[in-house]
Amino acid sequence: MSITLTKAPFKADHVGSLLRPDNLHQARKKFKEGTITAEQLRKVETQEIKRIVDKQIEVGLSAVTDGEFRRRFWHTDFLEHLNGVEGYVPDVGYIFNGNEETERYNIRNTGKISFNPNHPFIKDFKEFNKIVDGRAVAKQTIPSPNQLFNVAIRDENIYPDIDEYATDVINTYRDAIQAFYNAGVRYLQFDDVYIAGLSSPNIPFNDGQYSREKLINLALHVVNSVLADKPEDLVVTTHLCRGNYRSNWAFEGSYALIAPTLFAKEKVDGFFLEYDDERSGDFKPLDYIPNGGAQVVLGVITSKSGELEDKEIIKARIKEASQYVPLDQLCLSTQCGFASTHHGNKLTEEQQWEKLKFIVEISKEIWE
Repeated sequence: MSITLTKAPFKADHVGSLLRPDNLHQARKKFKEGTITAEQLRKVETQEIKRIVDKQIEVGLSAVTDGEFRRRFWHTDFLEHLNGVEGYVPDVGYIFNGNEETERYNIRNTGKISFNPNHPFIKDFKEFNKIVDGRAVAKQTIPSPNQLFNVAIRDENIYPDIDEYATDVINTYRDAIQAFYNAGVRYLQFDDVYIAGLSSPNIPFNDGQYSREKLINLALHVVNSVLADKPEDLVVTTHLCRGNYRSNWAFEGSYALIAPTLFAKEKVDGFFLEYDDERSGDFKPLDYIPNGGAQVVLGVITSKSGELEDKEIIKARIKEASQYVPLDQLCLSTQCGFASTHHGNKLTEEQQWEKLKFIVEISKEIWE
């Protein structure tokens, strides 16, 4: 039985990505080696998407995703299919905690940016939505427009002025939203490591030409401009993340630096917030969320390990957060997906489903 709410985000929700099964890993390997075709790979992806949609419904989730099974990375697969952007292999990957380097792949600006009407994610969603077939809400996740503001992406010869760049990014995403809406999307999530990074005092990859205040205000302007004319029945949430790669993390810092601007003024329907350990700080910045405004999806359950949290501790943390945001404005989730990249986090698929069942169970005990 799913949570009896009609509008996302739901009391029991999840960020989106799921662990890729072994047969999908094998199919991708064979495709890379040239021993199977793109069509054969897609058939395996579709088969596995059908299986995990059924499983998400079985554990009681009201919103389901395709697990990001057609992607290698949570962000580059979408961004490299925009006009004026390409994927490439840099000299180094992102450096995570403990000096762990990620697989080397990134995107860069090669021309004027605009939305590609033949973007493959549109076709992917249509097929996914048919699989869901109205049994749950089909949730679409894409990287936030602000991901295009990470350092070294903008080509200053093409866009010497960051505000001109922002205008094209805004128009690109406005077109993307309309295309997704026309394809049937009614629950869209922006995944945003960039904004979370603006709240980290020592973040290494934000644009050093501009002050933190300028970049925070620009990030707010970009998202709010993208959402200015969104369809009324389209729910848009944002997920703020501090890195999620093979159960490792990239940076730390509370939400205090961004809360007065972004929590107070960003016109999203919900914030998925990472709160599974001390790296995210306390709940005090939630005080900036307007009463009766955006839902706050508390990521107090970790996707980085398989061990189930103590239920009473989770309930106590939700109660603590309700000092700043009314209980009926709170929801529950993992702090991130289970596989932001194809590598996946260090837990089993069985543990992943147990985590999601745990979220549904706790949410029923609190809100039903």
